[in-house]
Formats: sequence, C-alpha cells, structure tokens
Amino acid sequence: MWNGVETPHSAALTRELDWLDRVLNLRLEQHFQQRSEGLEAAEAPPPPPAGSELGRWVDQMRLGTEERLLLALALVPHLRPAALDLLFMRNENLERGFTEFGGIKAQAHGGFLPTGETAAFLLAGESLARRVALLELFDPRHPLVERGFLQLDLPPPGEPRLSGTLSLSSEALQLLSTGRADRPDYSLQFPAKRIESPLDWNDLILPPDVMDEVEQVCTWMQQGRTLMEDWGLARTLKPGYRALFHGPPGTGKTLTATLIGQRTGADVYRIDLSMVVSKYIGETEKNLARVFDQAATRRWVLFFDEADALFGKRGAVSNANDHHANQEIAYLLQRVEDFPGVVILASNLRSNLDEAFSRRFQSMIYFPMPDAEARLRLWQGMLAAQHLAPDVDLIALAQRHELAGGAIANVIRHAALSALRDGRQQIRLLELRTGLAKELRKEGRTL
Repeated sequence: MWNGVETPHSAALTRELDWLDRVLNLRLEQHFQQRSEGLEAAEAPPPPPAGSELGRWVDQMRLGTEERLLLALALVPHLRPAALDLLFMRNENLERGFTEFGGIKAQAHGGFLPTGETAAFLLAGESLARRVALLELFDPRHPLVERGFLQLDLPPPGEPRLSGTLSLSSEALQLLSTGRADRPDYSLQFPAKRIESPLDWNDLILPPDVMDEVEQVCTWMQQGRTLMEDWGLARTLKPGYRALFHGPPGTGKTLTATLIGQRTGADVYRIDLSMVVSKYIGETEKNLARVFDQAATRRWVLFFDEADALFGKRGAVSNANDHHANQEIAYLLQRVEDFPGVVILASNLRSNLDEAFSRRFQSMIYFPMPDAEARLRLWQGMLAAQHLAPDVDLIALAQRHELAGGAIANVIRHAALSALRDGRQQIRLLELRTGLAKELRKEGRTL
C-alpha cells in the first residue's frame, strides 16, 4: 500500500532530477551565450545513487554521465512533468519553437515530451562529435536498450533519426521508483495472465523420467546464461528454450509450468487464446506481438495452454482463408523460435500440432496417466486423513480407477461438498463413488 514515505529509490531519483535540472539550465545559459565557456562535467557532477535501484543499474550496466542524463530525461515526463516546460519557449525571429530543443507536445499529458533532439541538445550542445557519439547510446546492444528499458522511437518515414520520441518502459519506471518489477495486468492490450499455485514442488507427482526432463527446463532457466556465455555456445545455439508438454487432460501440464516458474523465481504468463485469435487478417499476429514484445526483455515463462488451437497443422491452400491461416502459423513459428526466453506449449495430442514445431522444441515431454502408485499419492496428498470416514479405502480406489490428477481433484470436490451439505466433516465412500461416476461419465466410462 502507498504511504507517501520517501524511500532510497525515490530519494535517488529526486537528486537525479535536480541534477538534470541544473545541467539543463547550464546548457541553456551556454546556448543563449549568457556564458562564454562550454559546459564541463565538473560544473554539475552526478549525485551518488548508492542504496537505490538506480545505483544498482549504474554499477551493473556501468552507466556513465551521458547514460544517466539520458535516463533522467526519459524519467522527467513521468516524475516531474513541468520540468521541461521552459523548452516550449518560442524563437521570436521565426515565431516558432527552437528546432534544436526537439520535443513534441503531448496530447492528454499536455507537457513537453523529449525526443532524440532534446537529448542531443542536453548532452552534445553544438558539438558534432558528441552528437554522433550520442547515437551509440541507442545501439540495440547497449544494456539500457537491450533490456527494453529505454528506446528512441522510430520517427515518421523520411524524418531525422533523432526526431523520434525518447521513451522509458513501464518496467523501468516501476523498478527505478520502487525497486520492484512491473507486472502487467490482463487486458485487451496484454492478453496474458500471470498464474500461480499454492502447491509446491513436493506436490508434483510425475514419473521419474518425466521429472528428469522437467528438471532440464529448470536447469536451463538457472544456468542458461552460463551455458551460452561462459561455455561459448551462443555462437551455435539459438537463445531461448522451447518445450512441448503433451498428454491427457489433468495430468499436470499446467501445474508443472507454474511450478517451474516458482522453482526458478520467474513469472509464468498463460496466454488467453480467446483474446489472441481473431478472424480479422493481421489481428492475431498483433495480439501475440504485444505479449512477445513485452516478454522479450523479461525473465518470463510464456505458457500456451491448449496450444493446438493456435499452433495447429497447416493445410492445403484452397482459398484466401487457408492462406491467411497458414501465414498465422508461420508467423507464430518464427516468433516462438526467435523468443529469447522460455516458451511452453501444452496440448492433449502432440499430433495436433504443426510438424514444423518438432525440430524447434528442445524438450517434448509426455505426461502419462498416473499409475496406481502415483494415484494413491495424489489421493493422499489431496485428502487429509481426518476428513475420511472409516469405510474409505484409498489404496483400493487408486488401484481400481484410472484417473488423472485433475479428475481426482474433481471427485474430491464433489464428495467434500456433499459431506458439508449434510453437516459432516468426513467424506464417506458413497460420496466418493458418486463423484467417480460423474467423472467417468465425462469420458464415456462407467464404474
């Protein structure tokens, strides 16, 4: 909850914006020849950012004075929106604003939004060499740009590169302000939802060979950077990791994806296919691009449940709709293959997916129906002994009825509700058998 108390993060940003204000005023004085000498770094040294998220960035990304000024300039519209209003001043000779100040007037915000030209004025003044050097700060390999924290938007076609708007990501703003990562909310603009589970790794009941393959995914998430950088495999391996979980419903595919995130400290986002897939040409690709673009620089696991609805087989082209559907699948294949993080697809039937996916997966993990021993562990893990009537024999139930974990949970839910309706704290065998019958009927089976 917000309490208005200053934190080390907000204190560091206050000092940083005060420093930017001083540098900007010195640059304006120089520009209007109110001072003859140039602007030297010693006249406005950057403040110490120690103990804050900004300080961590300075240390980890080795940010110099120029990068910090650029970052502060991008922060201003969010944290001190009136600080750049003086750049709205008009050139009386031309009866318009000063070209060298850059910037654009926002719409809802109403303030001055800095552009690359604004950054060039602040950092380079009239120095051509410094202006050219500024472009290196927007190189895709620069840490601030590579991580998606800072970007110079593309200007309209034919306009100078530095006329693009300087923008800060919502994640960067959240991190610098609070020290905590931003977690986007489920919306039309972001059709994905973060999933969690109260269960832990000990509750995951899988055969040893399946568990071993799941551990491989976890190891990649924890040690992948070491493998790519320290072992030098980045030259031969594509970034990212792609896994297919396939098998009957209720066998633990979604839970496993969730617990992989829990185990490795990563957020898991399940893509909502109902909001992604569109009948309008190009809209499905746009919807997915929003998710992939936001996830590209973050340590997220993207989880596509019932993936065959989106990644199904390409068919013969007989009309425009078939051609469009095949284009969608080709686009998805490429985005999944190029994604630098972890993507998990889940499907009840592997054969429903396009064959081109097979060579793109690092893991194809089959989740089988649990055997009798695993079913007993599932029954025991979900039902506390004190809630079982004496006539219930879980060993017999586990041996007699082949059910997936999800189906067992449904049986227990039905039986527990029946017991509570009767005012009892224990489940009887009759209630379990009724729940079993309901679950088996769903699959066309009987007791």
